[in-house]
Amino acid sequence: QHYFIQSNLRMAYVLSVDQGTSSTRAIVISCSSGAILAEHNVVLPNIFPKEGWVEICPELILQTTYECIDEVVSQAIGKGVSEADIVGLGITNQRETTLVWDSTTGKALYNAIVWLDNRTNDTVQNLIEATPTKSATHFQPVVGLPISPYFSAVKLRWLLDNIPGVNGSGVLFGTVDSWLIWNLTRNVERSMPGIHVTDVTNASRTMLMNLKTLSWDNDMCEFFNVRKEMLPRICSSSEVYGHVSHGKMDGKPIAGCLGDQQAALFGQHCFKKGEAKCTYGTGCFMLANTGNDIVQSQHGLLTTVAYKLGNEPAVYALEGAVAIGGEVVRWLRDALKIITKSSEVEELSQSVDSTHDLYFVPAFSGLYAPYWDPTARGLIIGITAYTNSGHIAKAALEAVCFQVGEILESMNADSGCDLICLQTDGGMTKNKQFLGMQADVLGIPVECRAESAEATAMGAGMVAAKALGVWEVDKLPGDVLKYSP
Repeated sequence: QHYFIQSNLRMAYVLSVDQGTSSTRAIVISCSSGAILAEHNVVLPNIFPKEGWVEICPELILQTTYECIDEVVSQAIGKGVSEADIVGLGITNQRETTLVWDSTTGKALYNAIVWLDNRTNDTVQNLIEATPTKSATHFQPVVGLPISPYFSAVKLRWLLDNIPGVNGSGVLFGTVDSWLIWNLTRNVERSMPGIHVTDVTNASRTMLMNLKTLSWDNDMCEFFNVRKEMLPRICSSSEVYGHVSHGKMDGKPIAGCLGDQQAALFGQHCFKKGEAKCTYGTGCFMLANTGNDIVQSQHGLLTTVAYKLGNEPAVYALEGAVAIGGEVVRWLRDALKIITKSSEVEELSQSVDSTHDLYFVPAFSGLYAPYWDPTARGLIIGITAYTNSGHIAKAALEAVCFQVGEILESMNADSGCDLICLQTDGGMTKNKQFLGMQADVLGIPVECRAESAEATAMGAGMVAAKALGVWEVDKLPGDVLKYSP
């Protein structure tokens, strides 16, 4: 197989799975051109059991992933690609979302607790009080993160405290990447156990990994009272973790893994120190490459691992995270019902010339960077008798722009130099009016590539192809659209 890959580069394709908060998608990418040959997307419903709680059915995560994989393989074959030409698989995933499952039966012991879930507010307060300095940032020099409901160790602590059986032997913990790889490699009929691994980018979002050693930190595990036996093995972002054991990718190597925001950074080719991107998905996430340096933020940002290619040194990033980005559009659609499709928000917001001093703070799950206030709640202020649905829609889009503007201010302050242009990707970048608004708020140009909506899946495919030695593309495909303030 190695000989085949090396001698037939122009025939090589990789499949990339992008398992997100609101959908699962897969694409097949040409390793010689970077072009997307096939794609499939399945909407993934979220569960809201109580106020502030957000969950996803673990079995649906698997079912939608299997469906997407098989569908894009079928599409590719229909376009003349042979199964042998699809040489491997990369995975990218919603980060921090937490699962626990029985290693014998393979059954999840609870629904996946989603990254923006804030049921752990009380847990967070108890943990902060248990630190020597009684500060949320006490462990930030070690793990790069404040104690917050956002991160996996806090969710795992809640599961250990509240769900029967999670404390038992043979229970495994993982973020979505670990859950997918374990299930994709497991085949009971062939006596093939699941491979329990994660990559450094996902591990860096748990609060349990030491940023310097890139290993589970003994002191952090002790603080959260988490047994190391339930944790996955930490690997690089680009290596063969195992092989798929069923479905239309049976026997193919899983060779790449990145958290979704790091995958978008990689997919945008932000390989140089100082290059940055912002992804507009359910939330908004701006990452700036800091090279091999671990930069501790003084302005409310996070320090995280950007990627690690095989045995090469890790590359780090500063990150600004906003909980509610595109999710506010879903709220306009499903809760307020002022639109029937997400794409209608652009036309509705264009029906008014301005918000007329209407402001929207979408703090549905508290506020993330730079405030880190889980108790904050949303508001719409400035309503008059003149206010209509168009004003609310425009204010919602502006709210996303303002939040990203605050992240940019923090990033500029931490880096000591101002960003002169912002690369963007994600679903909201399809809205041209929104990108113009974002450029106006930031005061710098905003760029969006025609293929950038797929930057996350592209990044995961790229690291898998690099591990297999088949990636040939130096420049991103597609025209660049530039929006100036």
